[in-house]
Amino acid sequence: MIKNPEKRKIPFMDGVAKWLKANLFSNPKNSAISIIITCLLIKALGSFFDWLIVKGVWEGTAQTCRQAEGACLVFIREKFEFIIFGFYPREHLWRPIAFMILLVGLCFFSRDPKRWNKGLIKYWISIFLMSSWLMGGGLGLESVDVGKWGGLPLTLILSFIGILFAYPIGILLALGRTGKLPLIKSVCVIYIELIRGVPMISLLFMASVMFPLFLPDGWNLPKLLRAQAAIIMFMSAYMAEVVRGGLSAVDSGQYEAADSLGLNYFQKMTKVILPQALKIVIPPTVNTAIGMFKDTSLVVIIALSDLLMTTKTSLKDPEWLGFSVEAYLFVSIIYFIFCFSMSRYSSRLEREFSYGARS
Repeated sequence: MIKNPEKRKIPFMDGVAKWLKANLFSNPKNSAISIIITCLLIKALGSFFDWLIVKGVWEGTAQTCRQAEGACLVFIREKFEFIIFGFYPREHLWRPIAFMILLVGLCFFSRDPKRWNKGLIKYWISIFLMSSWLMGGGLGLESVDVGKWGGLPLTLILSFIGILFAYPIGILLALGRTGKLPLIKSVCVIYIELIRGVPMISLLFMASVMFPLFLPDGWNLPKLLRAQAAIIMFMSAYMAEVVRGGLSAVDSGQYEAADSLGLNYFQKMTKVILPQALKIVIPPTVNTAIGMFKDTSLVVIIALSDLLMTTKTSLKDPEWLGFSVEAYLFVSIIYFIFCFSMSRYSSRLEREFSYGARS
């Protein structure tokens, strides 16, 4: 039995009240601004909720949607498979689904820094070899032409392979640029400045159109492989500058301490300098990765059907013309889920490594 119910406190609500008072209602000016912005947000979100949920069309046809005032959610249901998987044969959809499940599962498994070891590298190599087998076929599975790969699986392949390969290449380029060997330093500087000085579209165009002209007769690399190489080249140059910033931010005393211990260059970098530098640049590294994930949509210029391309193609169906808002809203939610997840993971790594440094 509670003797004094009027004195009972709810810790969570008490904390919320303190936060609101300190951040939104600390003085009359802030209170007025907070109230105005809150009213505008309520009005905007209310209109959006009314359009999407209350007046949204969940059942029916395209004609039903055109007669309604709300969002045509029927379009998403009808075009869901094509937006997500593109032209991949419908009887084999279990293969890209299995690939995405394995990839997301490995991402969850890899999120704990305690599991970052050589064995994890083997898992990632295995998952991408398995993805090639699942998506492309062979060894007991029916072959599927690379030209039919599309949608979300293609976006994940381009972005994740690009990030995983560009990161170590970027580290090597940054070490080469900050090193003392003139020839290696010059090559790294030229590569980084040249790649960063041109738009990614130009690299994709070169990989798609110009690169095959330099191959011997009879050689024909798949367009997907050429696009992947262009993405890795582009991203590695940006990663190199991010890592170089981290190397510059490490205190010079750390370099001197490593030299005083008699460590060679490889030991100094791997044991002392790089761990600190890479921890410092976690935010810009993840920011670059997020940008790269979104920039994979540029492969539409070389006719690869990524997630954005399949969305655009679905809007060309004469029966479903005019529902671009619903289509792009749906695909933006998918991009947001992946980008927000990477951002939150970055924040978690910062907290964990900062805690380790304080302890």
